[in-house]
Amino acid sequence: MLLATAAQAAADGPQAAACPKELPAATACYTGQDGEGAFYWIAVPQAWNQVLVMHAHGGPELGAPTLARSEEDLKRWAVTVKAGYAWAGSTYRRGGYGVTMAAEDTERLRRIFVQRFGTPRRTLLHGQSYGGGVASKAAELYATVDGRRGPYDGVLLTSGVLGGGTRAYDFRLDLRVVYQYVCKNHPKPDEPAYPLWMGLPQDSPLTRAELAARVDACTGLRHPAAQRSEQQKANLATLLNVVKIPERSLMGHLNWATWLFQDLTQLRLGGRNPFGNVGAVYQGSADDAALNAGVLRYAADPVAVADLARDSNPEGRVNVPVLTLHAIHDPTAFVELETAYRETLERAGTAPLLVQTFSDESEHSYLNDPEYPALLSALMDWIDKGDKPTPQQVAQRCAGFVAGYGGACRFQPDYRSRPLDIRVTPRQR
Repeated sequence: MLLATAAQAAADGPQAAACPKELPAATACYTGQDGEGAFYWIAVPQAWNQVLVMHAHGGPELGAPTLARSEEDLKRWAVTVKAGYAWAGSTYRRGGYGVTMAAEDTERLRRIFVQRFGTPRRTLLHGQSYGGGVASKAAELYATVDGRRGPYDGVLLTSGVLGGGTRAYDFRLDLRVVYQYVCKNHPKPDEPAYPLWMGLPQDSPLTRAELAARVDACTGLRHPAAQRSEQQKANLATLLNVVKIPERSLMGHLNWATWLFQDLTQLRLGGRNPFGNVGAVYQGSADDAALNAGVLRYAADPVAVADLARDSNPEGRVNVPVLTLHAIHDPTAFVELETAYRETLERAGTAPLLVQTFSDESEHSYLNDPEYPALLSALMDWIDKGDKPTPQQVAQRCAGFVAGYGGACRFQPDYRSRPLDIRVTPRQR
């Protein structure tokens, strides 16, 4: 789909499009681009229940937005449309970090939907991963509009990055400094040195493939354990044990700690550092004393911290029901981020509006199909009937959706996430 300008596309509004094959038959789909340049997809099922789900996607993506990105989200969350809900998702206006920006873009798409299809009976916010932070921010930004309660009736946060930017990425700075102490190749000794919190100099030609090769040279990551040298095994063990991440997510986290940090610190914060590790006492290596004496240390810039907090940190100012789901063994967004979010709402006095559920799964981007309609239906009964669900009741609901959706229900109703400081090394703030 080629659109001449964002302004012209916005004036044209949503245009009918062929739905992805993953959606139910007779679903009506639409695409477009808003006035700020964000692309979007909209899907309305034939038997629409008059509830709209506004989807905030994960990431953030670092390239320019494309219509294909939103289509990928629609395919992944086809279960929402199958359950009878209309779905709308924005790519956001640009790539890179910007939680408040993404919340604004999500709200702009909601208004486009209303202008084209009318006001739904209910509107839900669904945030996934980084989008969980976006949705939590949007729920607060639009809690009230013109002195009245805002447009969102409830919030669903799945696998959410809910600690805000000032806490959610601490462990990635830890990964950079521990990696450099162990491997000494990011940057290499013959490359210009730079503070690791900046991710990468703007003029660096380093590619993801080249970084993966450096990681493999140090840890043997791309090879079976039996083919790794003893030194590689020891290096990898230090990284995984100290930073407390699984082997399969090491490369992904290091990529984020390189290119996302580059975007966040240099393009969004003007070259200022929001991340610090002063006072962090790392544990889990063969020689923790040597490790702590040898790792690079950085003090965060208070102004950068404040700016990042303003953009991304939830404050708990919610006024509608919020339901969350998180895999206990999530390899990307630690389950302990749920504790950080719970504590935020407790400080704000809004914790009665929060119900958290957990599943015995080890994935991040998508969990079992029947769990999502169970969550949505529980959230709707809470909104419409005042029936605040317990985790046990959500788990019971899920069983009723297995026949129609397949998959399994892996809810663990008695689980409660531990403090984030257990998972991420505490530090001076």
